[in-house]
Parts: sequence; structure tokens; C-alpha cells
Amino acid sequence: MADQPPSDQPPSDQPSSDQPSSDQPSSDQPPSAGATSHTPEAVSYHSLYRRFRPQRFADVRGQDHVTRALRNAVREGRVNHAYLFSGPRGTGKTSTARILAMALNCAHPVDGEPDGVCESCVEIRRGASVDVQELDAASNRRLDEMRELLARVPLGTRGRWKVYIIDEVHQLTPDASSALLKTLEEPPGHVVFVLATTDPQKVLPTIRSRTIHFEFHLLASDVLGALLSEVNERAGLGLDRDAIDVVVRRGHGSARDALTVLDQVAGAGEIDDEAEVVADIVDGLTARDVSQVLLAVANGMASGRDARRLAADILDYLRNGFLATVAPRLVMLPEAALARVDEQARRLGPAALVRAMEGLGTALAEMRDSVDPRVTLEVALVRLARPESDVGPAALLERIERLERALSRGGQSGGRDGGPPPAVPPASSRAGPGALPPEADRPADPTAGKPALGAIRPATRPTGASRPAAPPIPPPTHAGMTTTPAPRPSVLDLPSRDELTKAWGDDVLRSLSGRAKAYLGSGRFVEVDPDGAVYALPDRHLLARSQDVRAEAEAGLAARFGREVPLKLVVDGDVGARVATQAAEEQRGSSEETDPYEVGELQDAGPAVTSPAQRLLEAFPGAEEVSP
Repeated sequence: MADQPPSDQPPSDQPSSDQPSSDQPSSDQPPSAGATSHTPEAVSYHSLYRRFRPQRFADVRGQDHVTRALRNAVREGRVNHAYLFSGPRGTGKTSTARILAMALNCAHPVDGEPDGVCESCVEIRRGASVDVQELDAASNRRLDEMRELLARVPLGTRGRWKVYIIDEVHQLTPDASSALLKTLEEPPGHVVFVLATTDPQKVLPTIRSRTIHFEFHLLASDVLGALLSEVNERAGLGLDRDAIDVVVRRGHGSARDALTVLDQVAGAGEIDDEAEVVADIVDGLTARDVSQVLLAVANGMASGRDARRLAADILDYLRNGFLATVAPRLVMLPEAALARVDEQARRLGPAALVRAMEGLGTALAEMRDSVDPRVTLEVALVRLARPESDVGPAALLERIERLERALSRGGQSGGRDGGPPPAVPPASSRAGPGALPPEADRPADPTAGKPALGAIRPATRPTGASRPAAPPIPPPTHAGMTTTPAPRPSVLDLPSRDELTKAWGDDVLRSLSGRAKAYLGSGRFVEVDPDGAVYALPDRHLLARSQDVRAEAEAGLAARFGREVPLKLVVDGDVGARVATQAAEEQRGSSEETDPYEVGELQDAGPAVTSPAQRLLEAFPGAEEVSP
């Protein structure tokens, strides 16, 4: 949680940190411009995060897991010699370290809390106590500064404890970290180290192992809103609830950042809610309205917004929408804003959200070297608003998701807002990446008309007859839809033997698994009958093994030709007689007309290929093959 403000009315014998007395000025309240040291009534304005810094463990909000442990340690006298406070900026790390120092040296602690009125508490709050030494490692990171600090560690102090607070400890040089490590191993009994960092992974593991590590968290939106409302009331700012919600959104869970924004809004007297421009852009994306998106971008740019900043804000808005649909507790937004981003995210859908975040992330990277970052942003947003203009896989996935949602609602597969359905490509383009285009669109094949080696001459067709085109693939079925089974393809629906042989050698065989290649690689297509494509293997041993991979081969053929191609496996010797008979009949039928093939171009098929496995079995009688 954010830092809770202390009481506005300090005791009469204690100078207030935000209202210093004339004889005891506050060290953190420098005089304003034009004021002199002899005019104590002229005091500069203090920012809200300094005026309302917590002064007790109970004042620190959102870090109960830390303050409870520290308060118990002080009350029971079990204070460790070193602590490591890590977490995002503005979550109370340094403030908690100062409260710990006050509690350790307080003259009259109450249940582990400092009383805030004793001399030690007042001096620590003013930054004038010799018992508390603070070092900013970001500007004092070298070995010499660390040696100077550690040289004073053994010296005594008038208080019970001497507390060293080292902020941004991860920025120390390796030599300085090594020097600090030596002191952390065996510090004097009256010394406590408190190390603060926003990046604990950069701290030496040996240093982390010698400390008690407490992690500070960002504040939830409701906790941060309660803090800002209280500060608004106690400081008399007079801001309404809408302004507080805007400040919570801009604070991003950091108490200090939120109080700084609250100070800025109070000084301006009005709110410029930049989130409305971003919300309009996201509304245009959900409605697939390019004009609305570009108009919102133009309005944002006209108000002085930078294109990179606008893109980052849109990306953050979409991220909040994505989190709102899967983990609402992670969204640092007020309830009204959370409900809005959740509704927009659900309208977009998960695929569109992910694509939008990826697209804007890519656009942000490209803007670094872009001549005109605004053009880069507008191009990215147009692609997001019009998925059909993007051919990337993410855009295709989004379009498929939209179609599925439309079909699940029982409506037309049109646009999100009832627009016309997207154009459906012809059947040939939907047959798959391996499908052949219609014969009229295919390029001329120089090998067309030439029979393959070992091929059997196909049966003669009447002059002018051509193979009928494959029927279109039926649309996919969905739940609630009834379909009739497709009729079994006839011999005229299947590819010819030459087409099968060419496709098998060019594409299909190489796409199969290693096991399928080993079993089917030595076979050949011999004919096409009404039951499917007949594929002959050299022996019965391979025939038995190949039955397990036939489905894989049929799937490869279907992907290549865009339609089902049943595969009938036989032994090469079993079809020899039938093939010879068929060849004789074809020879007699073709003798009455001109033979389109030259006899000299035909070549005899080679002898049947014996598989390596069969050769081994023949070489070692009595051996048998064991399946892998």
C-alpha cells in the first residue's frame, strides 16, 4: 500500500516535519526563492509525497508482510544485523528503513512502534541524527566512498543502534560490493544495515545470503485510491472522484508516483484524461473501423501527444484488457475503468488482443529508426483494424476465431458488427497447401504425355475426353449440423497412375516418416481401380509391415491432391498376370487407332526390387525380423 499520511497536528513539543518551527527548521524544507534565513515564516511548498511520508509501521500501506515482521522483531529484541528491501519504486522501502531506525533508537517505543516525540525520533525524521547514516549508491558507488563509509562503522554512537541505509545498492561497483560484503559478514553488535534496491538480481548473491530479504509490492488500485482520497481530503485539494480515478490509473501502483501526479493535477486545477484518446482507438479496433482509429490518432497528435508515447499507452491499455479477462486482480485500475477494458477485450477476443500487442510492440521497435513514427503507428493500427489486409499467421488465426464465434452463435460468418461475410476463396485454393490448381490454370508441363519409366500404358479414352475435375471439398462440419457421408470416389475421381507416380517421387514420399519411407520406398504404383490406387511392394514381408503406415501414406496423398486417395497394397508378383492381361487388351484396343506413344520412347520396367530386410533374411536362413 501507499504511504499513509501522519496526523496533521503534531504534539506541541514536537516540531512538525511539514510545519517547522522558527528556531528549529526542517532539513528537508529549503526556503523558497527570495526568502532569507531571518524570515522563518517564508517556507517553500512541500510536495505531497514528502508532507505525507509515513512515520510509523502502521502508516505504511500495502506492505503488511514487511511491517508486521519488523515490528515483532523490534518488540521481541530479535533484530537482524542486515536487511534487504527490494521492490518497485515508490512502494515505501526507504521510508520503512527510517521507521525501523526510529523504532530501534526510540526512548519509549510502544509495541514495537516509535513514539515519534522523543529526541531521537525527531532528529531521525529531520535527517540530523548521527545514529542513522544514509548513502545513495547511485552517486556514491565506487570503492573509495564505500571505504569511507565503512571506516566509521566500528565507532560508537550515543544511541543504542547505529543504522546504515544504502539505497540503490545494486549500482555499487564490484569492488565496493566486495568491501561491503566483508563488513556484512561480521559487523559490530550495535550496527544494522538496511539495503534498498529496485533490482535485487543485480546484488551479489553472497550479499543477499547474509541479509533478511523483504520484497515490497505495488499497491492495489483500491488501496491506492483510498490513500489518494485521504490525502485529497486532508490537504484540502478539493478534487472529485473522477480526478482521483485518473491519478490512480497514472500511478501504476506506486504511492510516490501517484502522489506526484495528484500534486500536478491539483496545481493544474483540471484533468486532461489522455486515456480517453486511447479508449477511442481501442473502440475503433473492436469495431473494425479504420476511420475511427485514424481520427482518434489525429486527435491525440493534435493535443501534443508523441507517437511513441501514444503507442506505449495503447499497448499498456491492451495489456490491462488482456489481464482483465484472465486475471483481473493484476489490473491496477479503478472498477469503472476495469469494467470498460474488460468489455473491450472480450469484444476483441484473445487472438486479436495478442496480435494487437505483438503488432504494437513491433511498431514501437520500428519507431526508433522511423523517419515518421506517426506513419509507422498508423500502418500498424490499420493492419490491426483490418485483419484481411494482413497475411501473417496471427491475422489468419484471428479471422478463423471470428468465423468460429459467428458459427457458434448460429449466424452468418460475417463481420463483427453484422458486416458482409469475408470472401470465400474458390475450392481449389481451399484444398490445402499441397493441392493442385484446376487443370485450366496449371502451367504447361514439359513432361506431359511422356510415360514414366516402367509405366503401364493407361486405357485409351475417346478422343476429346478429359478427366473430370475433382469435386469441391465440402465445408467443415460443426456442432449441431448434420451432414451426409461423401460417396466413395470412383476411378475417374482419382489421379491417374502417372500423376500418382510423379507426385509420389516428388513430394509425398519425402514428407513421410522414416519408418514409412523404409517400408514403402521400394514399391511402385501399378494401376488405379475403383477401390483406389494399387501400390505394389516387392514381397509379402514388406506388405505386412506396410499395413501400419498405409494411413500415413494416404494422408500424404490427400494433402497433395486435395481429395481422398485410398491406397491398396499388394505384392508385385500377384498383379503380374493381371497386368499382362490388361496390357494385351489395351494393345488390341489401340491397334485400331493411332497410338499416341512412340514405341521407341517406352522402356521396360526394371526387375522387382528386393528390400534390404528381405536380403538379410535370405542370407541368414532361420532368422526373423523383430519390430522396433
